[in-house]
This record gives sequence, structure tokens and C-alpha cells, in this order.
Amino acid sequence: MKPMKKFGSVLGLAAVLALGACADMNAPPNAYGSEPAYPQSSNTGGVYSAYGVVQSIELVRQNNTGIGIGAIAGAVVGGIVGNQVGAGQGKTAATVVGAAGGAYAGHQVEKRNQQQADAYKFTIRMRDGSYQTVMQTTNPDIRVGDRVQIDNGVARRY
Repeated sequence: MKPMKKFGSVLGLAAVLALGACADMNAPPNAYGSEPAYPQSSNTGGVYSAYGVVQSIELVRQNNTGIGIGAIAGAVVGGIVGNQVGAGQGKTAATVVGAAGGAYAGHQVEKRNQQQADAYKFTIRMRDGSYQTVMQTTNPDIRVGDRVQIDNGVARRY
């Protein structure tokens, strides 16, 4: 096999991996419609407004475990480096091992450099006795026992 043909195969594999990374395979479907999962702000007089008392507040750390550009770049670099080693079947094995090792190393580097977002999970007992859970990225000085208004999925004291 000619070196350019091998390089073309590696480049094609890298393109397929890069396009595959565009999809977020770990994102759960939004069961509540098209509203954002973690609202940043609220507007008064919204479509949905209700009142209740905060029963619990939990800090939830969000981890991004998807495969990102670090893993893809590591796989490409590792595959190219591995392809330079050995001959015949050994060369193929070295390419595969290099790509796998590079993907792992790239993923670990990317994971260390990502900022993890915190979200607050409020469990609220509504006036009708039901419970509602609200997740948001900010805590506007809400404590357990506070009376809150939920307006378009955002809790705030009143």
C-alpha cells in the first residue's frame, strides 16, 4: 500500500470521527417541551406561575462525559504516530493501538480542562400539596423554608 493511500485512509477515518462527535449521544430528551433545562432568567407575567415553599435545595454537579474534540484529535495523532511503527500486520496493530491510546489521552486532557457547571435543584411544596422540582444555574438567595414563586420554570423569593 502506498504511503499516500494510507494517509488518505487515516484522514478519512479522522473525518468520520470528527463528524460523529457533532452529535451529543448523552443528551436526554427534554420531557417538558422546548424550554431550556436550566433557565438563566425569568420574565414576570409568564405563561406559568405558581407559589410554594422550598422543602430542599441540592447542589448538582453537571459532568460532561461525551466524546469531544480532544479525544478525536488524540485518536488522529495517535493513529498517525502508530502508523509509523512496524510493518505488515504489526503496523496495522500499532495504528489501532496508537489511535485508541491517543483518544484516551486526548479525552483525559479535555476532561481536566473543562469547567464543570453547578446547578441548584429546588424541591418545592406547592400550595395544592403537590411537589415540584426546579433546576436552575443560579440561587437567588433562596433557603429552605422560603416562600417562592415559580414563573416559567424559574424559582424566586416573594
